[in-house]
Amino acid sequence: MSAQGVLVMGMPLNRLAVPTLVLLILAMMVLPLPTFMLDMLFTLNIAPAMIVLLVSMNARRPLEFSVFPTVLLLTTLLRLSLNVASTRIILMQGHTGPDAAGKVIESFGSFLVGGNIAVGFVVFLILVIINFVVITKGAGRIAEVAARFTLDSMPGKQLAVDADLNAGFINEGEARTRRSEIGRESDFYGAMDGASNFVRGDASAGIIILLVNLVGGIAVGLLQHNLGVTEALGRYALLTVGDGLVTQIPALIISTAAGIVVSRSSSDQDLSHEFSTQIFGRPQTLYVAAAVLGTLGMIPGTPHLAFLMIAAVLGGVGFWLTRRQRHAVYDVEPLEMSEDDSAPIDVTWEDIPPVDVLALEVGYRLISLVDRNQGGAALTKITEARRRFAADMGLVVPLIRVRDNLDLKPNSYRITLKGVDVAHGEIPSGQVLAVDMGDVLGKLDGIPGVDPLTLFSGVWIEAGREEEAELRGFVVLTAAELIARQVEAVFRQHAPELLGRTEVQQLLDTLARSHPGLVEDVTPRHLPLTSVQTVLQNLIEEHVSIRDSRTLFETLAACAPKTQSIDELVETVRAALGRSIVDRLFEGSNTLNVMGLAAATETRLLNEMGDEGEALLSPMTLDALNEAAEHALAAQEREGYPPVLLTSPGLRAILSRLLRRSLPQLSVIAYAEVPADKIVQVNTELSIGGNA
Repeated sequence: MSAQGVLVMGMPLNRLAVPTLVLLILAMMVLPLPTFMLDMLFTLNIAPAMIVLLVSMNARRPLEFSVFPTVLLLTTLLRLSLNVASTRIILMQGHTGPDAAGKVIESFGSFLVGGNIAVGFVVFLILVIINFVVITKGAGRIAEVAARFTLDSMPGKQLAVDADLNAGFINEGEARTRRSEIGRESDFYGAMDGASNFVRGDASAGIIILLVNLVGGIAVGLLQHNLGVTEALGRYALLTVGDGLVTQIPALIISTAAGIVVSRSSSDQDLSHEFSTQIFGRPQTLYVAAAVLGTLGMIPGTPHLAFLMIAAVLGGVGFWLTRRQRHAVYDVEPLEMSEDDSAPIDVTWEDIPPVDVLALEVGYRLISLVDRNQGGAALTKITEARRRFAADMGLVVPLIRVRDNLDLKPNSYRITLKGVDVAHGEIPSGQVLAVDMGDVLGKLDGIPGVDPLTLFSGVWIEAGREEEAELRGFVVLTAAELIARQVEAVFRQHAPELLGRTEVQQLLDTLARSHPGLVEDVTPRHLPLTSVQTVLQNLIEEHVSIRDSRTLFETLAACAPKTQSIDELVETVRAALGRSIVDRLFEGSNTLNVMGLAAATETRLLNEMGDEGEALLSPMTLDALNEAAEHALAAQEREGYPPVLLTSPGLRAILSRLLRRSLPQLSVIAYAEVPADKIVQVNTELSIGGNA
């Protein structure tokens, strides 16, 4: 029967163990103990110290021994209670002989130091110094630094978990587990930072107790038992040294365990395996060490036998490791294959690494721009760009996975979308980009460059010439700003691909909390989630903000029962969002200066397409349409008006698709999207067969 199955007073036995132990420790400080019981408790004090040391060495991660701070407190309290109990016996019965406080204290005082009191005191002080100055101080410093960095990295780790959850790499349950583990890790290192003071205080208390036992014992022997000074010093000093050694050795073991726990990094292997692998993993280091020791052993005056023997042992171990590694490389057994299989049977779906939605890779000289511990200026700029885009378009861009890539040039970077390189660049060392926004005085000497976001031309200049460039009207962009603008250009250009099912579901969940019932009226009642996703992607592809999600879904709820056509749903939603669309294009102007479609051109397109749509348009018509659009757009821009084409609802989507590739800056709107209080002014006419 397990400990959990045994009930004592209606409670499991394992839940009573710690409270019982604490009560017994407190009782030891108050109640007198017989010498036999004291021997048992001193022996028991050594046993848990060894257990704690072995557990700390076999733990693969510090969190596997998360109870260690509490264990440290209890073991320290146990040692101090034993000191109190032994002090009581030493002062009361120390005059009777060296075994007055039990056999354990007698053996540590007599056998281990040969009964020499001076040697015992020196050994005790050395143990205290090792424990207090070396191990405890070092472990405390490691715990302090680890706690600080763990707390600083918590937000980034939480964001990484959210990014993996949003990308679908993990489910909600695993995300909760990771968040809980991050919290436990910070709690553990914070507790270890404070728990190291237990050991430090224990070492100080050991010295004080030693002095109390020595001075108090001599005083009791002289005043109460009429002993001589020499006799009192001999008896009580021997007991005091034995008592100090028997408690200081377990304290040293516990301190060593604490140092091992806080200095370990997470790994899949225990300490012994890691130690043997990393220390003796390279036979070349053993050969060098053997050669150095062998050389020292041949110098006259050195202990030749010791040096040469150890050199021979190291050389032999290195030779054995070399042969073992050679066999490990060449004597690999073939994979077991079944008769019908032509591939290894151990490959599973989990072996395929996930693909990041958006990733930024940088060369090693640009690492400081994306490392938060070194400032991470580019990360700050990217976060600001994501926030602007979310406020502008209503779409939250997934977190960008950032990593270094040694295959890139030192000053290079690249951006991947779902594993494919979509943008890259190189930043000259010590230079910034001065961008010509159209209103500059004079020119600057330097290598030509381009702003990745606006595509305005610029010049690479030395970092010390920013003030000169700004006085001439140039906009100066640093390396961090350029990387962030390149990332922003990528997610603005590929925004529809970033709106996956996960992002759509998050949008629906947010809307459902503020407008209960609205989402259910759309999906899954009338539209599947994939149709909703396609509608949103079509809107974003034409730079229509989906931030007004309430109007958007109210429109879908009204028209979804009547039609399932994506094009019709998109056009209906655009009409409902018309005021925001027009306001973005004309910046709040009451007069809309637009390009118009000639009546003859509109008739020709409708007649040629028929009911099949743009698929029936001839190549000649498509070429003429693109050429006429280019001429009309050039005329519109010469007048300083926005590149907007106004057409009938039936042609709007078709013209937008046909002209989007060759003229990405052109926006096509329908009559239904223009608010009634706006004045429409057609300045340029798009006509096939004639220039505007």
